[in-house]
Amino acid sequence: MTNGSQLASRSELDRLMEQYGSSLLRMSAIYLKDADLAQDAVQETFIKAYRHMNDYRGDSSEKTWLTTICVNTCRDILRTAWFRHTSRMDLDTLPEKPAEFEFPDNTVLTEVMRLPAKYREVILLRYYEGMKLKEVSSALGLSDGKLRTRLNKANEILRDRLKEWYYDEES
Repeated sequence: MTNGSQLASRSELDRLMEQYGSSLLRMSAIYLKDADLAQDAVQETFIKAYRHMNDYRGDSSEKTWLTTICVNTCRDILRTAWFRHTSRMDLDTLPEKPAEFEFPDNTVLTEVMRLPAKYREVILLRYYEGMKLKEVSSALGLSDGKLRTRLNKANEILRDRLKEWYYDEES
């Protein structure tokens, strides 16, 4: 039989899943390049969140807390031997972009996905998920300076790779 505390935690978990599930799923799908693994990662994220719900102190937002768990879960999946030895889907079949992003093609997203992981994750969290710099640094466990350095480097790489893709009004 469950006690009132467990029921409250399940109710809270349901709320978190409803509020953040889609966002975490999109991020995981892009991070892992595999829809099924993304669903597994999000499910594991919420299991971990449920187990540690009483440990959440509110030092960061719920979104940042869950994103941290999710990013670490995706990293764990990427480190597994099984993952390293199986082929991933082509970048042309990436999951659907959120509605607020209107690209004429997948060029930008493809180039983001080609970035090394440490740069890709800061771009995804900052621009794709719309997280504030403090939230991104907290989610990734980076100092503000290190985050800014990675973000600047990632932007520099993307600017170089995409210079022929966009129309530059200053030219």
